[in-house]
Amino acid sequence: QVQLVESGGGLVQAGGSLRLSCAASGSIDSIGAMDWYRQAPGNQRELVARIRSGGSTNYADSVKGRFTISRDNAKNTVYLEMNSLKPEDTAVYYCKMYLRVGVQWDDYWGQGTQVTVSS
Repeated sequence: QVQLVESGGGLVQAGGSLRLSCAASGSIDSIGAMDWYRQAPGNQRELVARIRSGGSTNYADSVKGRFTISRDNAKNTVYLEMNSLKPEDTAVYYCKMYLRVGVQWDDYWGQGTQVTVSS
């Protein structure tokens, strides 16, 4: 059984910073891409950042230059460093990992962590 557990969300003032973490546990044989998504009330879930197994990254235009995604393969963990936060960054943030258990590759999601940015 694979489990993804997120941490690091909370309430912060505009201009502040937060660091999210997402650790995967279980019978994991390999991990490919690791993603952070977010969903604000009334909005669709959107991809915020992606880091591939080779280390290449992609960011949503709205967070470029402010957010940094990184990974620690030894710990099966992905991070999202969020700086210069804005009220419009308020959302539930979810991690997703594409990983292999045995011969099967699947997407696995975390439970979500709330980020609230006050103006």
